[in-house]
Amino acid sequence: MDTAGQKGTGKWTSVASLDEGIPLTLIGEAVYARCLSAIKEERVRASAILKGPAAGKFAGDKAAFIEDIRQALFASKIVSYAQGYALLRAAAKTYSWDLKYGGIAMLWRGGCIIRSRFLGNIREAFDKNPELDNLLLDPFFAGALADAQDGWRRVCAAALMNGVPVPAFTSALSYYDGYRCARLPANLLQAQRDYFGAHTYERIDQPRGELFHTNWTGQGGATSASAYTV
Repeated sequence: MDTAGQKGTGKWTSVASLDEGIPLTLIGEAVYARCLSAIKEERVRASAILKGPAAGKFAGDKAAFIEDIRQALFASKIVSYAQGYALLRAAAKTYSWDLKYGGIAMLWRGGCIIRSRFLGNIREAFDKNPELDNLLLDPFFAGALADAQDGWRRVCAAALMNGVPVPAFTSALSYYDGYRCARLPANLLQAQRDYFGAHTYERIDQPRGELFHTNWTGQGGATSASAYTV
């Protein structure tokens, strides 16, 4: 039956990522996908009511699309490991851990459900640069993602157009696109936060850490909320 179970490791990891403020989107999406799969009877009822795109038949090159799927899986796995290592790095700061990131990769390779051929490349990346901010910045992984991304994008686009849920693939791609952007539309988000909650904002023409508040409506005065970030 299409109902996946779970014992909690994904949930614990997702909670830890929220505590550390690290986007661990793939594991989070995997947990939620399992939760969605578990409500089988409700989904069956919904399938008779909710409509998707018109059913179509795949008309492309099947072998080429299978290769695209392989590339999408490869790229998404790289992003997932990068997110996991970002969480380890953040936790190490919080708990004053002295983690050997390359050694951790070899530990996983020795016998674990997350074994992967490129764990050796992860070790090499951290051997070359123990202070590596994100695995995606290592030349090997940056190059691999550059090579895989066209197929990755085609798979995500085809799935969305055909109503096939691929939450991990699309989440991984969104993370990649967000991480590689020097400037995101979060300035709009922060302006909205200041508008409805007086949460203040930083300005691009001022030093980081200097906070500002705008009296958007003319009725709120100069009072602003705390800048505390969870």
